[in-house]
Amino acid sequence: MTAWTGNILKVDLTAGTIVRENLPADLLHAYLGGRGLGVRLMRDYFHLSPDDPDLPLIFAVGPLCGTSAPTSARLSVVSRSPLTGTIYDCSAGGRFAWRLKGAGVDLLWITGRSATPVYLALDEAGAELRPAGSLWGTGVPETVRVLSDRGSVAAIGPAGENGVLFASIMMGEGNAVGRGGLGAIMGGKRLKAIVVNGERKVHVADPAGFERARADVLRLYKASPVIYGELGIAEYGTPALVDLMRQRRMAPTENFRSTVFALSGNYAGSAIRREYGARKDGCYGCPIQCKKSTPQGEHLPEYETVSHFGALNGIASLHSIVKANTLCNHLGMDTISAAATIAAWGEARGRFPDEEEIHRLLRDIACRQGDGELLSLGSKRAMAALGRDGLSMSVKGLELPAYDPRGAYGMALAYCTSCRGGCHLRAYPISHEILRKPVATDRFSFDGKARIIAIAEDTNAAVDSLVACKFSFFGATLEEYADLLTAACGVEYTPHALREIGRNICLTERFYNWRNGFTATDDDLPLRFFSEPGSSGEGVDIPPIDRERFLLERGKYYRIRGLAPDGGFTNAHFLDSLA
Repeated sequence: MTAWTGNILKVDLTAGTIVRENLPADLLHAYLGGRGLGVRLMRDYFHLSPDDPDLPLIFAVGPLCGTSAPTSARLSVVSRSPLTGTIYDCSAGGRFAWRLKGAGVDLLWITGRSATPVYLALDEAGAELRPAGSLWGTGVPETVRVLSDRGSVAAIGPAGENGVLFASIMMGEGNAVGRGGLGAIMGGKRLKAIVVNGERKVHVADPAGFERARADVLRLYKASPVIYGELGIAEYGTPALVDLMRQRRMAPTENFRSTVFALSGNYAGSAIRREYGARKDGCYGCPIQCKKSTPQGEHLPEYETVSHFGALNGIASLHSIVKANTLCNHLGMDTISAAATIAAWGEARGRFPDEEEIHRLLRDIACRQGDGELLSLGSKRAMAALGRDGLSMSVKGLELPAYDPRGAYGMALAYCTSCRGGCHLRAYPISHEILRKPVATDRFSFDGKARIIAIAEDTNAAVDSLVACKFSFFGATLEEYADLLTAACGVEYTPHALREIGRNICLTERFYNWRNGFTATDDDLPLRFFSEPGSSGEGVDIPPIDRERFLLERGKYYRIRGLAPDGGFTNAHFLDSLA
């Protein structure tokens, strides 16, 4: 077999057993890898509670991982989110994915709960569980330092150990499986870390065709104004978006009460490079290198983080934001949910935190002490406990990222239809509505957005299953990646075929959620966005969203998907029609 290894490694932490099994080739061809394969294999487990030891925690690479395909050194982690209750996947890049594939594994399947803390060590020769009691309670950097001589590390920090509902899994190179609280799943299993070290080469079926497709992708990267051009995420990283969001007047400020923060220039991409001497960094083998680090190796925050620890909490200090990012990375917490939960709490008590208080709160959240005990539950549960439900700026319990939906109606719809909750990456309509120059006037219209979002969700589900980076598609298209996959595995894939795979994945996720009780009521925005305007001025008006028009377009989305008016399924045996 080319491209795939055809192997799944099953780890039962309760029994302490590890078994390597074969993955059927037809399943790999039908679901590719990453998100798709993980979601497919959750078919008999999606109903399990996030705290059930039998719930799988799945690490899955894609068919292009281990090859020279650009941005393919990635994996997806799949389970059920303790924060949202939805089926959940989250991806990350780095050497870990590369070395997992190099150890001859497409998918790592972890179930059970160890009686004592352990870590999993895996290489080409085999795998074993080792005691991790001495590492329990340590931060991510210390765990990585102790284990990195054995390979690449994925670890949780105190937040995951203590069951913080938005705990992350951190890769040793600084990448994060950040959203949805999958670190809490890992902590509940008492699995402190996974260490992988494989160097096995991945062979492709058509080397010449593969190199042609790869050259096409790199050529398109270089022509992209977003990657290497005027916006320049390769040069400034994602904080290059700070100034753009300010110009669009859609930067969430003070818990989404406003959409402009006057001092956002303090933490824009150019300011970060000036203040910290930021150097290029990024995922293993990636030509874009969108991440940035200090010369000393400290990882600098990305756009969502600088905006939410900045504008969302009314903080203008770049140094405070960088420290908050570092604390979250060390403690193992999602920066978006952490900052958004603190912002909701700040509005509820009538005062947003100052620079010092926000750092204390992060430590208290990870340890679940003091005010951190309540905040560790995420904004939806925390605000419900305070009787202030309307202050949680979330969808399905997942806190919204740093694009105010009143400024881009495709994004508003995408937040709601996303199966994992308030996420911009499921449909990712940023290119169409936000990055276009001149500014797209239809960003304030719902016309045609239901179909655009459905197509984008299908495309991105395929991308997440390959597993490739979303930033690749600021330049390349699904056509070039279909060529890469065809050359890698020797089976012809077209863009249409990949989108059909993506459609099956999206509908499978929605079916799981529907069976777990999710309906159209959950596909909705907080009422603030329908009743309160954003910040208008400079020739840009940010009115409240027309709720009637929003509901009309959401209904169109359901019809395009073949769903019932309540967002559910008319066929209770839908899964039987899929592979």
